[in-house]
Amino acid sequence: MPAPTSDWLRKNPNVRTVRAAACDLNGVARGKRMPARSAEKLLTDGTRFPMSALSLDIWGEDIDDSPLVFETGDRDGVLMPTERGFVPMPWLEAPTALLPIWMFHEDGRAYEGDPRHALARVVERYRARGLTPVVAVELEFFLIDDSTRNLQVPISPRSGKRRKAAEILSIRALDAFDEFFTDLYDACDAMDIPADTAISEAGLGQFEINLMHSPDALKAADDAWLFKMLVKGLARRYGFAASFMAKPYDDYAGSGMHAHFSVLDTQGRNIFDNGAEDGTPALHHAIAGCLAAMQESALVYAPHLNSYDRLVPGAHAPTGLAWAYENRTAAIRVPSGAPAARRIEHRVSGGDVNPYLAVAAILGAALNGIEDETDPPPAVSGNAYDLDLPQIPTTWGDAITAFETGARIPRIFPAELIRNLVLTKKQERHYMAELSASEQVEIYLDTV
Repeated sequence: MPAPTSDWLRKNPNVRTVRAAACDLNGVARGKRMPARSAEKLLTDGTRFPMSALSLDIWGEDIDDSPLVFETGDRDGVLMPTERGFVPMPWLEAPTALLPIWMFHEDGRAYEGDPRHALARVVERYRARGLTPVVAVELEFFLIDDSTRNLQVPISPRSGKRRKAAEILSIRALDAFDEFFTDLYDACDAMDIPADTAISEAGLGQFEINLMHSPDALKAADDAWLFKMLVKGLARRYGFAASFMAKPYDDYAGSGMHAHFSVLDTQGRNIFDNGAEDGTPALHHAIAGCLAAMQESALVYAPHLNSYDRLVPGAHAPTGLAWAYENRTAAIRVPSGAPAARRIEHRVSGGDVNPYLAVAAILGAALNGIEDETDPPPAVSGNAYDLDLPQIPTTWGDAITAFETGARIPRIFPAELIRNLVLTKKQERHYMAELSASEQVEIYLDTV
């Protein structure tokens, strides 16, 4: 993509302020607010803030004894605009633009603790082999009335009523919030987020929107990050919350971020397509890589304490290491359809993930398998929850340990990011243990 220019601001003279923001390890936007007149300088000179700002905990606090803070004197990074350029922020009352930025060292090297650079690093591995991953995500979220500690579905702006049950694939549930969804799609168009179909899901007030596939994995992750920001911000304009936390209700399924991907060669051919349903050896190698790294990557797919309430058998989230054709109980699903569109659906991630880290972990693991030409176990059939399978880590502590010590993770993520994420999660785990369940929900509801 071309470098961003100030043309967008000149075409939108009503924009009065700009937010320049980078994505931290938890997926939270960190940055600065400035008048629009200052934004042109930002395009050429960038801005600065501490490298440690991308490794804050879920409360926005520094990590205790962080090497980023004390060993380096809390050194600044240089933050430059990403290829995305300016996008509007339709959830704010005043006309405002967001400029996504990412972090570099003073000498121009990528800062390896930046999640977006972690994904760029994986994409470069594909490019070096003449390959291009094509990525799409499906994001589930809840609309919630959080005006009291007793979370519930918001009152419908159309009917004035509050639904008391979940309604899978219900048009009525979508229509109950028709104005919100109409504004959401208009906002996605304005922000160049390729929103496609919306459905109501299995949870109370739960919905899913698919984002269309992109041959630019960085843009696909950008889309997901911006979409989460948009949905949460727009919901607040309507007087309720939208939350991507993995499991806000004990009695209903949690929210996931399912990722679909295929891989193109230099001729634009899908390397997973052999003209039949079974797919190519490359498809099987990619599946094997995803399964081999799944336990070590669990911290990326389930990054918070609440994430593990979603990963329980029989609750519409995979728990065992298995793959299958057209079977949603498996962690890796190969959907049916035209062979030319043969792809992998990775179903483990919660809606609470950092999209850059999740897509990097998925694509990186798949490429490990392609490079090593490893083969997966046989595809399963039937209910994967009933099978005796190796399991995804069931506790936050086990996931932190697996990520910190895993042999496959350093092939995907740089050492600095591994260290920073482990330190961040260990601190969060320590302090989350001091909070009640309702206090934990209050932290996660808006943040993730």
